[in-house]
Amino acid sequence: MKHVATLLIRRGLPDEPANWARYSVPFEPGQSLLDGLRRIRVSEDPSLAFRYSCINANACKECMILLDGETVYACTARLEAREMRLEPLANKRLVHDLVTEIAPPDERLANQPGTARRRS
Repeated sequence: MKHVATLLIRRGLPDEPANWARYSVPFEPGQSLLDGLRRIRVSEDPSLAFRYSCINANACKECMILLDGETVYACTARLEAREMRLEPLANKRLVHDLVTEIAPPDERLANQPGTARRRS
């Protein structure tokens, strides 16, 4: 039996007021929040930004987001037939939509012209 989750997702870039997008996502019981986000990006909105590396394995830790104010891994959190509020991590620098900066500062690539890091 198909169920429908309503994903209310915080969208936007840093230094912009938050805007919210609502998506209805049909799912089968057991599907992950990551499955729902991937479905939205493929079927409805290819501009939706979120980060992941593995699928449903909780091995990479890249898909961390806030679900109803709680930190979760999108690959292990399950879709539910209700409204689910998704936001980027509050304690990390926002990149775009649900993507936040996760690399430690000393491991980030310089993204300013003329500030490339030297390797010893």
